[in-house]
Amino acid sequence: MYPSTLQESCMLEAIEEARKGIAEGGIPIGSVLEHKGRIIGRGHNRRVQKGSTILHGEMDALENAGRLPASVYRECTLYTTLSPCPMCTGAILLYKIPRVVIGENKTFMGEEKLLASRMVETTVLQDPRCISMMMEFIRDKPNLWNEDIGV
Repeated sequence: MYPSTLQESCMLEAIEEARKGIAEGGIPIGSVLEHKGRIIGRGHNRRVQKGSTILHGEMDALENAGRLPASVYRECTLYTTLSPCPMCTGAILLYKIPRVVIGENKTFMGEEKLLASRMVETTVLQDPRCISMMMEFIRDKPNLWNEDIGV
């Protein structure tokens, strides 16, 4: 399933972030930003916890990485447990992050075609842990899930 140890390690960290989200009463989506083999930002969906409209997992990881030179983003890989929504895809494109590794896209298909059209390398792992975590959440809290994706 995982082509590299770095990829597996970073996705495990993103999954851990997603677990933090669900433990806090939020949505189980986690993300990490990796630069040259080191995680420089991590986060999880905190819309519920912070009463935020924009704190998806990817946005939280970018925020927690802090302000960085554009040259750093262009050398990063963003790991996320779920396919990125239009907002998070926009941030990936804005900062020219060249690679995105996605835990799964079975429960939600984000803007992967847009990423590909802009030459962002995407890898979808279909990690069973990510799939089951989201399936359970969607089953247990459909209203919260629909709110998060704007339904």
